[in-house]
Amino acid sequence: MKNVKTIEITIEGESWTKSLDKAFKKKNKEVKIEGFRKGMAPKELYIKKMGIESLYMDAVDDALNEAYKKALDEAKVIPVVEPTIDIASIDKDHVTYKFTIISKPEVTLGEYKNLGLKKPKASVTKEEISTEIKKLQNQLAEISPKENGAVEEGNTAVIDFEGFVDGKPLDGGKGENYPLEIGSHTFIPGFEEGLIGMTIGESKELNLTFPENYVADLAGKKVKFNVTIREIKERIIPELNEEFYKDLGYEDIKTVEELEAEVKSVLLERKNAEIDDAFIEDCLAAASKNLKVEINPEIIDDEVHRMIHQFEDQLGMQGIKLDDYAKITGMTHEKLHEQMEPEAIKRIKYRYLLEAIADTEKIDFTKKEVEAKTKEMADNYGISVDELLKAYGSDEVVKYDMRMHKALEILKENN
Repeated sequence: MKNVKTIEITIEGESWTKSLDKAFKKKNKEVKIEGFRKGMAPKELYIKKMGIESLYMDAVDDALNEAYKKALDEAKVIPVVEPTIDIASIDKDHVTYKFTIISKPEVTLGEYKNLGLKKPKASVTKEEISTEIKKLQNQLAEISPKENGAVEEGNTAVIDFEGFVDGKPLDGGKGENYPLEIGSHTFIPGFEEGLIGMTIGESKELNLTFPENYVADLAGKKVKFNVTIREIKERIIPELNEEFYKDLGYEDIKTVEELEAEVKSVLLERKNAEIDDAFIEDCLAAASKNLKVEINPEIIDDEVHRMIHQFEDQLGMQGIKLDDYAKITGMTHEKLHEQMEPEAIKRIKYRYLLEAIADTEKIDFTKKEVEAKTKEMADNYGISVDELLKAYGSDEVVKYDMRMHKALEILKENN
């Protein structure tokens, strides 16, 4: 491919000698030469005993930065992924590195304006308003003990339970005074349904089967749960009155009609945002089809690895490790990579598309504009400008984001 350059750089003479000397000083401290304390053996004796080859690996690492700088100077390109590095040859007098450097591929921007896309208009039905108000009522519902009657859908049953598989207690399958909302689908299918109709103090045996897509060692297995109802709680739905409106934060609303108007406004705003997001996606998808670019497998792999790291961070926020997620779901690293590849290709194409639009439209920002945007972003995050720039890397990254946002605006406005 045109954007792949292979460059050989040789480090020799004084530079290579210095790297070998540094490697010797490091290794000499680690190796015991008879008759000398660690670190005190002469270099000539060390080499005679251990061989100069024992210094090569550390010396190669030491000389790498100098070689890489020379490779970039010679290539006259900016790598978009980490270059691959091989050792072409090495001896006591030199080392020759072979760098494979991949730069951004050639991008040909096709038609990106007047693509015949239509942005739908948002509308809200009476049924949607009614459903949203019911959600708000449920959010502010009070939970109170249900003294009489049986467990119903929507109730919270406080239970003691213990599970058994093959006659043995299920690991982690026991709980006391556990609050379970009926209809939440927290437990395996059939468990919550099996509690409906039970009363306080009643015990029951539930014979169920784990789903086929459950954890490997339990998938499809039969399980028995012994369950006792300790308490039943029900949701008391608030009435539509001024007290309820104030609890929602609407001090000026006095009537149901006024609440409906406010809810309609909120739903319209939400729908418009969803429509806008969908329209942006449609614009990017349509314009990227007209884009001509050949993407190196290495660039795709790099994007997938970035996505996997983001996914790992998201799991971490939930207290889940990627390895544990893989065990639970049966998802190997290879499968995850394969699953994420189409999205990675799409992201790369969208990025190249917006960069090409920005170049074609000659989008640029002055130093003052970038500084103002940086200050605005820092204020929004509640941090200093220096802290923001440290997180971003430089104001050039801020400027890049500004160009991409402007390119996206142009794409939307012209379709």
